[in-house]
Amino acid sequence: MKSMPDTSNGTAADGRTRDRVARLLLELGPSTAVTLSAHLGLSPAAIRRHLDAMLAEGTITTRSARNPAPRGRGRPARVYQLTAAGHAAGPTAYEDLATSALSFLADVAGQAVVAEFAEARAAELERRVRAAVARADPADRPAALAAAMSAAGYTASASQLPTGVQICQHHCPVQHVAEQFPELCGAETAALSRLLDSHVQRLATIAHGDGVCTTHVPLETRESQRPEDDHDRAAPASSGPTASDGSATSAGPAVSAAPRSAPPVSTPTATSLTSSEGPVI
Repeated sequence: MKSMPDTSNGTAADGRTRDRVARLLLELGPSTAVTLSAHLGLSPAAIRRHLDAMLAEGTITTRSARNPAPRGRGRPARVYQLTAAGHAAGPTAYEDLATSALSFLADVAGQAVVAEFAEARAAELERRVRAAVARADPADRPAALAAAMSAAGYTASASQLPTGVQICQHHCPVQHVAEQFPELCGAETAALSRLLDSHVQRLATIAHGDGVCTTHVPLETRESQRPEDDHDRAAPASSGPTASDGSATSAGPAVSAAPRSAPPVSTPTATSLTSSEGPVI
């Protein structure tokens, strides 16, 4: 297989490559960088960059090959293998079991049962993070939600854009199952909408092949959660002169200065929404 340069950029792409390395180590057992690069189609130097990062994370370890082949001069061959933490975090046969179980349910009881399961799973995520989101001010809730989801294993972040806030999930615990059952993604999106008490738009998903799961919280929705601003803008202006007792007069001297009109409220124009870390789906 022809070796290709490492074109990954950013946390999401690097994470996907390292997931593939972990899968290979599960399938092949202890392997050299040359073996891994041949299977993935990347150069040994590119693979070593990912292996060094995985060593720092503690998901793999390295040792000298027990029966090294003659190499001539240079360093002895080293092999890489998953640690206990790497086995726990990496893909396992449970993914295949979960997919098979949902397929069986769909065949026996219908697709509606799969949707019901997806909603129950999303409700459990909602229960786990609700308190952290509720404690935050409305404007800070997307960031609070991202932090709570990171603690739940989603490696999420929130970023401010001119059109609103984007919540990006760099890891999906059910990625391979959701590839066959998109109901899981739909139920999760509905849960995020309930947690933020606003309309949200899912722009990209890892299950569909994108680098991250991207959820957009539109700006106009977040502004509607700040009623105090609307109250300040709605202060009535005087319509004319009044008598000393406060009642309106039918006629009176000309007012020397016209009442200052409220500044116009700008309405956000429709813009095309794109994911900052992945293509729009």
